[in-house]
Amino acid sequence: MHTDFWLERWEQNQIGFHEQEINAHLQKFWETLDIPANSKIFVPLCGKSRDILWLLSHGYQVVGVEISPLAVQSFFSENQLEPIITDCGAFQCWETEGLSLYLGNFFDLSNEHLNDCLAIYDRAALIALPSEMRQEYVQHLNKIAPALEHTLLVTLEYTQYEMPGPPFSVDDNEVHSLFGKTYAIEPLSAEDVLQNNENFRARGLSNLKEKVYRLSKRPDVIC
Repeated sequence: MHTDFWLERWEQNQIGFHEQEINAHLQKFWETLDIPANSKIFVPLCGKSRDILWLLSHGYQVVGVEISPLAVQSFFSENQLEPIITDCGAFQCWETEGLSLYLGNFFDLSNEHLNDCLAIYDRAALIALPSEMRQEYVQHLNKIAPALEHTLLVTLEYTQYEMPGPPFSVDDNEVHSLFGKTYAIEPLSAEDVLQNNENFRARGLSNLKEKVYRLSKRPDVIC
């Protein structure tokens, strides 16, 4: 999706992808990654997700990236946080204790931005991208952050032709195709969630599964 698409979605408040509550999968499965406290966690395409607050409250540092100025401004104002704002190359960096949020394009990130990050929490990044960009997303991530050891990944799976994304359908085969060479992939959950999502039923879906994966860097992969 082009940058203008997401900027327009935020400006028009078409943000059905934003969750008001802390994600249930994050709360249930994060501890299975066994990430030491005070580790840096990368949250790509983070919007104004309250999941960031959960990670901070559990003793982690968070590095996020988001393209929309409105989303970044809303995150800090809605949570009554006072950021220190600095120019950082292609980005504006909004910082507060334990959090560095880069305002700009994910594909402009370098290894300097993700230095020392140990894990990724991806609830809405991969599924926000069309198929041709998902491969680019993973390739760029591997290039700039080869040392990332763990990922908690949340996907949606449905009959793609029934609804234009985003969010897009990402099935098991694609998860293994994208990540299988560098990560061991463990399914943690698969739930039929269509009945709980009136919006998706209204958009014409006949099926909808939400899946959660734990990705662990293979020991034979050289960083």
